[in-house]
Amino acid sequence: MALPKATKEELIRDFRRHEKDTGSPEVQIAILTERINRLTEHLKKHRKDLHSRRGLIALIHARRKHLEYLKEKDYKRYLEVVERLGLKVR
Repeated sequence: MALPKATKEELIRDFRRHEKDTGSPEVQIAILTERINRLTEHLKKHRKDLHSRRGLIALIHARRKHLEYLKEKDYKRYLEVVERLGLKVR
């Protein structure tokens, strides 16, 4: 389930670090979080959709890896992203 272009552009605009930034960890984490939220809603309606559930697990794993990277590189930015997205800190 791809994100609508407008939603993705808005996330990039909100989380980018400079004018042409589209791939920083903050942007990637924000996009993954939005995809995870949408897929979670889908799975609430379609409980037996095992293929989507597998995709959700992959997205969660990718977001976790990005969060770990950001936590190692810049803890202050990590905390800011976690707070803005409302994620739980482990």
